[in-house]
Amino acid sequence: MLAFIRFHVNACWHTIIFMTNEPKRKSDITKEGILQAAKEHFSLHGYGNATIRGIAASANIDPTMVMRYFGNKEKLFAAAAEFDLRLPDLSELPKQQIGPALVEHFLNRWEEDEALVILLRSAVTHKDAADRIKQIFATQVTAMVAKLRNEPKPLASKRAGLLVTQMLGVALCRYVLKLPPVVNLSREELIEHVGQTVNEYLLGD
Repeated sequence: MLAFIRFHVNACWHTIIFMTNEPKRKSDITKEGILQAAKEHFSLHGYGNATIRGIAASANIDPTMVMRYFGNKEKLFAAAAEFDLRLPDLSELPKQQIGPALVEHFLNRWEEDEALVILLRSAVTHKDAADRIKQIFATQVTAMVAKLRNEPKPLASKRAGLLVTQMLGVALCRYVLKLPPVVNLSREELIEHVGQTVNEYLLGD
């Protein structure tokens, strides 16, 4: 009798666990379906011509479900789009030119690719966009620094983190918040002054 009771309780417990996890599993599948449809839709139509209704149709769900999971088109784009920083190989440059060259590269990327500005703007208030920013910079920038310095990953990661404080800070103030003192700086001034700080982070002891 005791064995039967034990089995019965365990069976009920597993049923409860299954029922508890079921909604989460369905929501994850729905979210993944939206993201996949969004990636294809943005790739085909670009950000400007893509619509929530079109993405929802591709995912075979109601547009309100897209809004429920992602809020709006900008946040969905930030979560779905693929981003390549196209970081240059700086190993052949003289040391004093590395920081300025990297700052110039980032300025070019922010100014030529609206997607990165949208991502940064969304990351301030949206977790998926913030996670994407962290993923991009943690992988691409850390790999670049590790190659440049030939250092263990933990140390390269620290240098990359400090570098990112400068690049995201400049981008946030210049392209998102549009703070006048930063907007009014010329590219040459930004490259010179921020480049010196970046060199210290990348090359300093």
